[in-house]
Amino acid sequence: MGKYAEELKRYIPVADAIARTFGRNCEVVLHDLSSPQASVIYTANNHVTGSAIGESFHPLLTQVLLSQKLQNDVVANYRTETEDGRAIKSTTALIRNAKGEAIGAFCINIDIQPLVHTRAFIEDFIRMDEEPPAREEVDGVQNVWEIVEKIIAQMISGKDVEKIDKSEKLRIVQFMDKKGVFLIKGALEKVASELKISKVTMYSYLDELRKSEKPE
Repeated sequence: MGKYAEELKRYIPVADAIARTFGRNCEVVLHDLSSPQASVIYTANNHVTGSAIGESFHPLLTQVLLSQKLQNDVVANYRTETEDGRAIKSTTALIRNAKGEAIGAFCINIDIQPLVHTRAFIEDFIRMDEEPPAREEVDGVQNVWEIVEKIIAQMISGKDVEKIDKSEKLRIVQFMDKKGVFLIKGALEKVASELKISKVTMYSYLDELRKSEKPE
């Protein structure tokens, strides 16, 4: 287990309360972000998506940590899909410790497929010579490194890195830190290389940014 597992276990009663309140179609998954390859430390009603303890946080990264919709540490009501094609309505909140570090993620997944079938029946029943609704297509990015490299490219595109001053580099590092890029193994070294600074300087930048964000 990751280093935050014990600290995150205090959220287990909350996970169980939510799962019991909303019934068997509501799954709750608790992630330890210090262990990307085996981040899931607890599940309730895991028959909804099949999430299992010890699984990685790959879907969490692509749909939450790097999402443009991440606001105030929450991404609400985004769509996922199970391997057997069922539609899942998901909401994820990041969990931070007393230092303000993102240590975990609290995910709620609701199987809305029964409601989708009901909606389809109702829409068909009340339809009056209307075109059938178009099926929504959901694009997914499978390679985590593709996302990381895309963000890096977007941030420094067209810039002469040798001439970028410290304040601009801090802004780039801050953006990537907030998007959770540095949770990926090797990403910090990759960004440091692209910005032509040392790994030690990267840690110095992150320390400076996090200290400036703490309330006085």
